[in-house]
Amino acid sequence: MKDDLRYKYKIKRKFFQHSRRAVADGAVADNLLNYFSDARSFFIYFSFGSETDTHGIIERLLAADREVYLPRVEGKNMVAVRYRQGDELKKSSLGVSEPVGKAYEGKIEVAVVPLLAVNENGYRLGYGGGFYDRYLKNSPCVRAGIGYDFQLTDEFIADEWDEPLDIFISERGIYRFGKSTHTC
Repeated sequence: MKDDLRYKYKIKRKFFQHSRRAVADGAVADNLLNYFSDARSFFIYFSFGSETDTHGIIERLLAADREVYLPRVEGKNMVAVRYRQGDELKKSSLGVSEPVGKAYEGKIEVAVVPLLAVNENGYRLGYGGGFYDRYLKNSPCVRAGIGYDFQLTDEFIADEWDEPLDIFISERGIYRFGKSTHTC
């Protein structure tokens, strides 16, 4: 069932394009940055394909002198690596741009994670590798999923290993699920 939903939401995201996507990406970025205006450190994915764009968010965070950490897969786990403008990125075997450098082990305030869909309880449907669930399981950060409003659905239930989001930020607004998410 989840594989069918992954396919469905990949297709929906693929056909959400051009000016509508650009406007939605800008609204997602504004909503995220306004909501977390006091946060100093962000773990955020480097978007590719039809994912909600994070390149502009990363640029704005760096310009505002925030700490930015990008994910890198190491075996079955994911680590955070500090990223600064101009740092080297390499393509992983999954086709994702990942940072080069030493893994960071300190506290990060906000994790911004990709998703294909999110349900009304804050559980995200990802790509199925479990990397973000394993990372979030041991992280005290605020868990923020970003995407488009059509990705909010009641079409699936969580598995026992799934880690819930605290918040979902779309172009139309902010949905809170868990712990208080305004401060870290």
